[in-house]
Amino acid sequence: MRLLLIRHGQTPANVRGSLDTAAPGPSLTELGRTQAAAIPSALADEDIDGIYTSVLVRTQQTAAPLARVRGEMHRVVLPGIHEIEAGELEGRTDEAAVRRYLEVVWAWGSGELDARMPGAGDGHDFYGRFDADIARIAGEQAEDATVAAFSHGAAIRVWTAARASNIPPEFPGRNHLENTGVVALEGAPARGWIVTSWAGEPLGGLALEDPTARDVTGEPLTGP
Repeated sequence: MRLLLIRHGQTPANVRGSLDTAAPGPSLTELGRTQAAAIPSALADEDIDGIYTSVLVRTQQTAAPLARVRGEMHRVVLPGIHEIEAGELEGRTDEAAVRRYLEVVWAWGSGELDARMPGAGDGHDFYGRFDADIARIAGEQAEDATVAAFSHGAAIRVWTAARASNIPPEFPGRNHLENTGVVALEGAPARGWIVTSWAGEPLGGLALEDPTARDVTGEPLTGP
């Protein structure tokens, strides 16, 4: 299966640098809507067999233009590919909170699954729910299918860090994933995954980046 993990379009939280992970979450900004509208053209050469989103509004809004262009293709909302919950850090923008969030997230990416987000879950919880949704997608699609799954910056990067066999665990942390950036993988839950492309820029091109945004879950970083 070819799995396209696509980050949602820009939200106000991505501009101000806040940890905004709770449901239903914010809607897209004007730029975010423009980024979403560019996705169908950017993926015009892809034979998309299924469209999946998280439970958060921003992924569903980002996927909507692609679904419309593909003949109102049904979008399946999955319960487990949503963003990593910030717990007690929710809504904060200060450096200490952001650093703590990222320390926990990248501990998981390096295999320390017992690390717990303050007031929220640990790595076992995160990978359990994300893996379950990927397994569901694989179970619903043919082996040669191409699927677009709309998820979130930290979630995509940390899941890929642990599940892709052909990149080092630190690679996702050292490479950015802007809004509507896409990580393409091939494989299956049973045999594993390889990254075939890491397109950190928006699918519509560099003109759709916002260099002024303080995007704490999409920018390059180092592990704790």
